[in-house]
Amino acid sequence: LFTFRRFKNIEESANSLRKSLVNLEFSAKHTWKDIVTCDKNFEEIKKIARHYAGTENTILITGESGTGKELFAQSIHNGSKRKNEPFVAFNCANISENLIESELFGYEEGAFTGARRRGKKGLFELAHKGTIFLDEISELNIDLQVKLLKVLESLEVRRIGGEKIIQTNARIIAATNRNLRELIKEGKF
Repeated sequence: LFTFRRFKNIEESANSLRKSLVNLEFSAKHTWKDIVTCDKNFEEIKKIARHYAGTENTILITGESGTGKELFAQSIHNGSKRKNEPFVAFNCANISENLIESELFGYEEGAFTGARRRGKKGLFELAHKGTIFLDEISELNIDLQVKLLKVLESLEVRRIGGEKIIQTNARIIAATNRNLRELIKEGKF
């Protein structure tokens, strides 16, 4: 018994399934209706955030811990034209310093001891056409901040151990609970 199918159709089905799985794992669940307040100043902040959701600007959200920075980031993503694309959240403070680079930029097979066979896509690749949310961005060390700045400027990443430049079109929303102006004065940001 032989079954003939056009390879293109199989490849399209596999890509569609892969995209569905990524969208389930990397999706923003919250929208503006989830941010409820009676405070007029807070309503003004929501209005400003809604405006910037409609732009392609990189956004920095500041505020104390527990004030809903990720809620805002997800609402901004869901209020943008990227809403049907991945929303990838990453907490820069909850992972060891030597793993952050491989998580953000990915790595090639054999790049280091314990590297996955066939390598691994980084979060910037996974967020392509969507949004990457970098929570607690102030916790990144200076060397990684320089690499991140290069990604912001060029919209390109290179996996650890790789030679190929990968184009990325991920919108960046970052958040911190620290005073970045003070960190800049101290030479830490």
